Amino acid sequence: MYSSRNLGGTFNKMININEVLETNKMIEKENLDVRTITLGISLLDCMDSDLGRLNEKIYNKITTVAKDLVSTGEAIEKEFGIPIVNKRISVTPIALIGGSACRTSEDFVTIAKTLDRARNDVGVNFLGGYSALVSKGMTAADELLLRSIPQALAQTELMCSSVNLGSTKTGIDMDAVRLMGDIIKETAELTKDKDSIGCSKLVVFCNAPDDNPFMAGAFHGVTEADAIINVGVSGPGVVKNALERVRGENFEVLCETIKKTAFKVTRVGQLVAQEASKRLGIPFGIVDLSLAPTPAIGDSVADILCEIGLEYAGAPGTTAALALLNDQVKKGGVMASSYVGGLSGAFIPVSEDQGMIDAVNAGALTLEKLEAMTCVCSVGLDMIAIPGDTKPTTIAGIIADELAIGMINQKTTAVRIIPVIGKTVGDSAEFGGLLGHAPIMPVNRYSCDAFVNRGGRIPAPIHSFKN
Repeated sequence: MYSSRNLGGTFNKMININEVLETNKMIEKENLDVRTITLGISLLDCMDSDLGRLNEKIYNKITTVAKDLVSTGEAIEKEFGIPIVNKRISVTPIALIGGSACRTSEDFVTIAKTLDRARNDVGVNFLGGYSALVSKGMTAADELLLRSIPQALAQTELMCSSVNLGSTKTGIDMDAVRLMGDIIKETAELTKDKDSIGCSKLVVFCNAPDDNPFMAGAFHGVTEADAIINVGVSGPGVVKNALERVRGENFEVLCETIKKTAFKVTRVGQLVAQEASKRLGIPFGIVDLSLAPTPAIGDSVADILCEIGLEYAGAPGTTAALALLNDQVKKGGVMASSYVGGLSGAFIPVSEDQGMIDAVNAGALTLEKLEAMTCVCSVGLDMIAIPGDTKPTTIAGIIADELAIGMINQKTTAVRIIPVIGKTVGDSAEFGGLLGHAPIMPVNRYSCDAFVNRGGRIPAPIHSFKN
């Protein structure tokens, strides 16, 4: 797969033949892949007060900058023998770009359709950035975009939406949290013929990063360059196989093994990122170190936790094991790349991880335990299917709880939750592909209506005052 010729340049000096052979084994037998090359594109220069011209500028910018992304990714994949699962695009939050031209939610939906058309025409898997940043309050444009999300996701195919509702510096915008409860429920209703799949393309954040390459939360931050290459790597199967070889050893050996494995996995991402940057003539941004599972057998973060010593994910000790895993992945990864960022750690999406699904079905893993686990890992409550009759206020309460964890702990947290219309506990939702399938999980039925309906903001924590 590799050769000294095609490794090239500086990287050739960094990798010896043993590393090459080991990396080949990771790819062939342990499900190592580059999960995504994500091209971030600024649309700030597309702003226009005329909606027609705005849509035209957006389409032309994306199709011009990203015209070679897919072919370049495929060429790197073929030349180096490294699977690159997705080629994706992220754009500037659309609430910022459409503010001058959009007077109604329907106007924003036309931009959503333009984004999805541009995505389709350049051939990428997903496009993210139908987004708003409302951690301290909503502009008129922000609210219009939020209210447009259900129709936008129902009328597009592979466009993703995200909303940042809070941060450690600003607190949590509870008006926006309450509104998002309604938005998520409406999105579920409009896509109920496909198990409410629209909600799988919608995520809400606290402390959202500007350089996240993973969907559905990717957007191109306003502090970024005009275009940037970000890469997300993934290797849960590689880590699990490495841990099998040190089964029964003490924590020091366990941690060293995870750290060294994360280093090797990240080196692959660094290689792909640099090569894509050079060939496209676009600056390299970051490598995201996240262990991102898939529904494939042997590609599970939950299986790593079991290899560490748990009968199921969710057993006592799960939060400690996940904290250990997340920390060692970061420590190993930061030594392997000149720039790391995004989310970087371990993802725990239920529908995308067969081990998590098994744990839920066994009764070992609950929504409350998943919330505890999010205190120590990357992101938060991810790809969780709940009963379709769950109230919007209950969804808003779940969101508020998760955002509070991020705000207080100065970390990114998120919620991607799917109220599957027409289904209840004991049923299963089928999303397909990388999104997998999910058992419907029970939700605490006690009311939080009076809490989420108070309105206003939850203030920033005392430790946010750094000046």
